[in-house]
Order: sequence, then structure tokens, then C-alpha cells
Amino acid sequence: MTPALLKGGAVLGAVVVATSVLGARLGAAHAPVTLPALTSEREAPLPDGQQSVVFSGGCFWGVQGVFEHVKGVLSATSGYAGGAADQATYETVSWGGTGHAESVRVVYDPSQVSFGQLLQVFFSVVHDPTQRNRQGPDVGTQYRSAIWFTTDEQRETARAYIDQLTEAKAFARPIVTEVNPLAGFYPAEEYHQDYLIHHPDQPYIVFNDLPKVQHLRREFPQLWREEPVTWSAGEATTRNP
Repeated sequence: MTPALLKGGAVLGAVVVATSVLGARLGAAHAPVTLPALTSEREAPLPDGQQSVVFSGGCFWGVQGVFEHVKGVLSATSGYAGGAADQATYETVSWGGTGHAESVRVVYDPSQVSFGQLLQVFFSVVHDPTQRNRQGPDVGTQYRSAIWFTTDEQRETARAYIDQLTEAKAFARPIVTEVNPLAGFYPAEEYHQDYLIHHPDQPYIVFNDLPKVQHLRREFPQLWREEPVTWSAGEATTRNP
């Protein structure tokens, strides 16, 4: 079985899934929480009014699917961060050992959504930041939790929010999210882009990712955008703002 048919050992694609397996997946998925907003932040917009950051929080299908529904996000692109360019392919990354994490580059307009709000979504909705090298049914360093910052302000804000959540004991276990400078981001193969939008009935999406999108809509109505910004449309927007 090739890596394209695997997600952390879980069979994907055209497959008959028993009820017990689906129940196990549902139990293994991240249960979203609602965390407090960042108490303070500062961010200087770039000259063109855009900022970008890369988030890693498990399978990039769900991460991209959530951020595509956030107001102010101009594009969300699935890809790889943390490793070398020549190893940035799904088949290679899926076996682990490359240093890459499945990631999503988020380009956003700070006048519509702040980095602090993106962090609140990332920690509340997207994933469980207390799980090291796994998310739900997906296991391996390629599913680790990380924030790849592109500005000093992002680095300071991310660390401040982690400190705030730690002091507030927002989670029963320590937060293990890495905060690293972005050295390179490599977009994933096109068939991974907008995967949640194109495959809403796929069992993995139904039990692991759609609940996250529903939680975003319910708990963060001020950030919710009904019509998601698709990868192709978002990429065109950020290329030609």
C-alpha cells in the first residue's frame, strides 16, 4: 500500500469502514475547545497589507479546511515545512524522517483578522497542542504541532500566547507546540489542496475534520466566513492583491 493511501496507518480512499473503526476514529479525533483571546499583541502590517505564517497541526487537510473559513484569510495552502526541498513530496514525507511537517501557509489581512485571532483558532479548533508527534489517528513527526513565524512580532506573540495558556492551565497536559522561524515552505501536490471541500463525505474528513469546521462556526461567529476561500482563488488573490 502506497503512502497516498495512508494517513498514519489509517486506510483512506475507496474503503468500507466498519462502525467500530469509525467510532474509534471519532474518539481519537481532537475535541475542540474554546480558549481565551490573547491578552495583548502588536503586529506591523507589511507594505501590501498582507502577512503570512505557516501552521502545522496534524493532517493538512483539516488545517487548511478550517482556515479557509476564517474571515481575513486570503489564502490557505497545504504543504510541507521543516525539511529540505528535495524531500518535499507526500510519498517521502509520509514515511517520516524528513524533518518536514504537514503544514498550511496562511496569508491574511491583519486589518481583518489579527495573528492573535489566528492563534486562538489554531489552539482551540485546529488541533490538540498537547500531543507530541501525532494528531488523532495520525502518528509521526510529520504530524507535530508547530508555528513557523515570518516576523519577530509573530514569534513574540506566539510565545506570549503559549505562556498565557500555560499559566491559565488551559490544557490538562503541557503544550508541546514548536515555535520556529520559517526557512522554507513547499506547496503540496494539487490533489491535496481544498481536500475537505472536494471530499466532504470521506470518512476521515467526516470524523476528524468537519467537527472542527462546525466548532469554528459555532464558537467564533465573528471570524466565520460561510463561503470558504478556495486554494486556487486564494492563490490568485495573494499573487494579485
